[in-house]
Formats: sequence, C-alpha cells, structure tokens
Amino acid sequence: MRLRCATPAMRVSNARCRMVDVVVVGGGLAGLACAVALADKGMRVTVLERHERLGGRAGCWRDEVTGDMVDIGPHVVHSEYRNMLAFLERLGSRERITWQPRKVLSLATRPHLTRLKHWPLPPPLSLFPSLLAAPGLSLRDYVSMWRTTWWAMRFGEEDIAALDRLNALDFLRSQKVSKRMLEWWWAFAAMVVTNVPLERCSAAALMRIHAQLSGHRGLHFGFAAVGLAELYADQAVRVIEAAGGEVRLRAGVRRFIGNGRIEGVELEDGSQVRAAHCISAVPPGDLQMLLSPEQRRQAPFQQLGAFEPSPYISVYLWFDRALRVERFTSHLWSPERLNYDYYDLRQIRTGWSGRPSIMASNIIYSHRAEGLRDDAVIAATVRELAEFAPDAAAARIVHARVHRIPMAIPCPLPGSEEKRPPARTPLPGLLLAGDWTRTHLPCSMESAVRS
Repeated sequence: MRLRCATPAMRVSNARCRMVDVVVVGGGLAGLACAVALADKGMRVTVLERHERLGGRAGCWRDEVTGDMVDIGPHVVHSEYRNMLAFLERLGSRERITWQPRKVLSLATRPHLTRLKHWPLPPPLSLFPSLLAAPGLSLRDYVSMWRTTWWAMRFGEEDIAALDRLNALDFLRSQKVSKRMLEWWWAFAAMVVTNVPLERCSAAALMRIHAQLSGHRGLHFGFAAVGLAELYADQAVRVIEAAGGEVRLRAGVRRFIGNGRIEGVELEDGSQVRAAHCISAVPPGDLQMLLSPEQRRQAPFQQLGAFEPSPYISVYLWFDRALRVERFTSHLWSPERLNYDYYDLRQIRTGWSGRPSIMASNIIYSHRAEGLRDDAVIAATVRELAEFAPDAAAARIVHARVHRIPMAIPCPLPGSEEKRPPARTPLPGLLLAGDWTRTHLPCSMESAVRS
C-alpha cells in the first residue's frame, strides 16, 4: 500500500496543531521500524511515545545502582529473523548481536544437561541426534513425534483457520504424541515460544512456530550484546530526524481525530498533530482507548478486548563470583518451578566477560507468581538456578532487580489467530502495526518489524 505525502496546502500549522506526512503512535520496535521505512521513502514522520524512553516491550534502561544497562526482560533473536536483521543492518547495529552458532540451547535435565545442537542432517532431522541423549525418553516417545513433525513440514497458512479452533494439547493428542513427550517437550515449547500453557494455546499458533523452526537446519539464537533498545532506538531517531521528522517522548495520545477519515491525533495536553496517514503501533488495549465508542464497534476493532495479555516477570541477579553456567539454559516445564530461561549476561554483553555473573531469567505466564513479594521471587530464582549451576547456592547476591511486565505478548489462545487484524483498517487514514497484527508470524520482535 502506497502512502501519500501531505501537500503544501495541508501543511498549515500553529501553536496547537501541526501537519506532517505520517504520525506513528507508539515508539516501540514496530513503530520505529515503520517510521524508519517511511523516512527512507522521503516522508516526514512524527513518532509519539507516551513514556520517557523508547523501545516499549523491547526496551532497556540503566540500573540506578550498578549503572549497567538492563532490558525490560531478556530477549532472543534467531538466524531466520530476516526482517529484524535487515532492520539492524539498515541501522548499522547488526554486528552488536552475540550469536550462539554451534548450539541451539541447553535444557536443564537431570542427571546431565541436554544440549541441543544441529547435526549435518536435512531438516527436520538435524536436532534429532541431540534429543536421543535426553534422559527419560524412550524410543516410543521419539517415534510418537514423527507424525506431527511430518505434518509440520507440509504446514501452510491455509491450515490456520481450521487449527485455530483447537487447543494445542488436543491437537497433539490427536496426532498420537506420547504423554511423556507432551510433558517433556511440548509443555515446555508452548510456554517458551507462545507464552501460554499447552492446553490454552491455539494449535495454529504452536504448529506455525514448529513448522518455521523445523524447516531450518542451521537455525541458532543470538542475544543483544548491548541493551536491547541500544540496538535500534537512537539509530532510528537519527534516520527519522534526517528525513525531516521527529520523535517525541512523554507525548501521550488521547484519541484519533477526524470525521469519517482519520486526520490526526489529539495529545493528552490538548495539542493536535494532523497527518495524511496515522499508524497505530501500540498494543490492542491501548489502541482500543484511542478509538471512539462507534469506532470500537466496527470490525476488526470490536475484538480488541479479546486479546488477553500474557504477563511475565524478569529477574536480574548480580553475583559476587563467576558461576559455572552456560550462556543460555532453560528449565523444562514443571508445575513446581517459576523460571524457564536463564542467561549469563557475562557471556553475552560486550565488555562484561571478566566480571562476576549477572544472570537474567524469565517467569513466563506469571500468574502463579502474582502474590509473591520480590524477595520470594528472587529466592525461588536462585534456588532454581542452583539446580543446574550448584555454585549459585553458595554465591552471594550483591544486587537484584525484579521487573513485572503486564504483557509480554497477547496470549495466542484458540481463535486468536483469526482475530489478528491486517494492517489496512476500514477507517480511511488509519493503519496498524505491531507484533500482534496479522503478520503470519508468532508475536515477536521479528513480527513487530515485519508489520
């Protein structure tokens, strides 16, 4: 879809109203990626962000005690994030990723870790030799995966509608996946890649990810070697400003304005920004608040309230020593544990290799930790870390932070894939961006940039 620039006659401004080509509401990853693409086309873009920093759910800030840059929560990219990596290439920051090319990840199994790595076999077989070393799985468990894996290799977007009506647990049972493999692998996979329990997850959402990941023999993960938003935020601002646009912080938007056509936005201070086009790059709940009651009743906006947030808690631990731990390790699913993935930032961040360990972890779909105080969350995080890094139990914590995030992504529940709206809306002048829109990708940084 081609956007038109504002004509000179449209560019009338005064102290309370100014005119630009495009206004983007939201200074997260989706909004900034969108604004950079438009700036590269010669458009004057104004990005409005209500908070004091850019990045949104992919943001970072400087810890006030240590001075270290910490992310809202640890994130990963992978080698098939083509849109995200192209965006970083455009901004000159693609080299600021710490890659883990020889190993996908380590699973905290007992009595030894299960290290998943690719073998020189065609997909989807390249990880299979690593799984053979996993304790507690039988030949029957492995064989029970073949039907689902073969099905995933033939998966296409035309399968989404039918699968989206099913929850992933029922679908996998219909594929004759063994009970042990459901508990060992799929319960874990659903939580770490879709952020919801297996029984609540849309089969379409989970199978799309399985199909995409299974189709690449050398897929590997990477991590920001700097603060997450340091990969793109300031760089994007420079591109936008060089094209005549601007990025405004603490600029909360109250509502869209216009009769019939969306012609701009009104800010919380009463000022207006008028534009030839408006792009909403905010989460569904925030978008809902910008619409009039009449607009909320229109498709696809009438379903915005159906997007349930998946909350998470991230814990950062500064230890007094370097722990014997791998860069990226995850626990399998367990009803008794809080945490899944752990990251040793000493092995990720540029210039941190000689320091004591700084561990980051994620408590995904964190309802089970809602009533816990920060000190209880920290104690549980150390205890669960010590299950695969025993020296953590004797180490002293010199500093800790607990970040409670209301929404990691919208929960991909059954029916949610069909609710994801396209970029074009029925309201002239309004377009949508965001990882939760219909990108044909799971909600992620890659989806945000692609949108």
